[in-house]
Amino acid sequence: MAKRTLKDRTIKALRAAKPGQRYEVMDALTPGLGVRVTDKRKRTFILVARYPGSKNPTRRALGDYGALSLEQARTKARDWHELIRRGRDPQIEEERQRLAEQRKRANTFAAVAEDFINEKLPGERKGAEVARDIRREFIPLWGGRPITEITAQDIRGVIKAVKDRAPYQAHNLLGHAKRLFSWAIDQHVYGIETSPCDRLKPKAIIGEKRPRKRILDDDEIRAFWRGTAHLPYPYGPLGRMLLLTGQRHSEVAEGRWPEIDSACTLWSVGEERFKSDAPHMVPLSDGARAVLASLPRFQKGEHLFSTTFGAKATVISDKVKDRLDVRMLRTLRAMARSRGDDRKRVELKPWVIHDLRRTLRTHLSALRVPDHIAEMVIGHGRKGLQRVYDQHRYLDEMREALTLWDARLRSIVEPPPANVVVTKARVS
Repeated sequence: MAKRTLKDRTIKALRAAKPGQRYEVMDALTPGLGVRVTDKRKRTFILVARYPGSKNPTRRALGDYGALSLEQARTKARDWHELIRRGRDPQIEEERQRLAEQRKRANTFAAVAEDFINEKLPGERKGAEVARDIRREFIPLWGGRPITEITAQDIRGVIKAVKDRAPYQAHNLLGHAKRLFSWAIDQHVYGIETSPCDRLKPKAIIGEKRPRKRILDDDEIRAFWRGTAHLPYPYGPLGRMLLLTGQRHSEVAEGRWPEIDSACTLWSVGEERFKSDAPHMVPLSDGARAVLASLPRFQKGEHLFSTTFGAKATVISDKVKDRLDVRMLRTLRAMARSRGDDRKRVELKPWVIHDLRRTLRTHLSALRVPDHIAEMVIGHGRKGLQRVYDQHRYLDEMREALTLWDARLRSIVEPPPANVVVTKARVS
């Protein structure tokens, strides 16, 4: 068979074979490489060689011209010759590599993380929050990489970056990462046998996790209340309900209309959403009922706070809180100016949504609400049947505590004119 030095213009000029036939043009530079042309003028690179397991030379296709360039075909032919020399079948090796790449894509960090989110988190009280953290902080950085290639340095870099702006969140993220990698190892299907988190110590990377003590002062509470007035539904009403009830962010954000009694005086948070193993009852003050009365009702879903017509719950995200912080700072500076102070010297100290809960709890103590009642209001205390019994037993006291807080909050956000003298009611 005649050989020619194949060039692109040579291959492009090859004519179609006669009807029902095909012919081959072999390359003079690369042993066994050729181009097969059909009667439809389809041009395919072939390699003629004695493959492992075959006594005689046979032809195998390397790929169609166009999808494979001439240079790529020559490289592939040389690679195949090397595999044959080592006693390996090139097609078997290619299939093995294809399957390895397929497994590699299936075992990317994003794929494993989504498996973890879908299989592990749905039944957890903070599952949605953990999923949001993983998708926001980890997947954008490592999503396309095999999970086996994520290193301790990768994780440390993320945690250190978050530590600078939110040390408590950094502790949370490191905990999420440890859980995710431990779960992946336990599945025995992702090719990962050791966790890059094993030797990462929170105290060494982030520092000691100290209990938060931040509460909002009266000016900040007033600024918060005014700021929520400028946030559209669902974020403004959600923020106000958090401050009025003192419940956890997820418990309020995921609230549903069936949890509210017909008289709109009691909110029963189901045990599947509450931290304890029993439902939690929240007496609703006038302020909380006013917030509920302002909420829309949807046909698609029953969530109180939703951007999907009630189908899914929403939360106050970092972006929303940033907008709220801007509003709060603007109000604080306006208040400073009205007092004659230098507004430019006013700053809003860092705070998180959970600080609203601590703020309410502190004010309950100031209002002389007994500690065991205050703790029951915010969902601390006993578990199980004892907890249910105590809530029913002290429901009136819990309602009175939240009513006192409602009045105190109203006096902060709507202070009386300067010429009005306020007398404090005695609380027994």
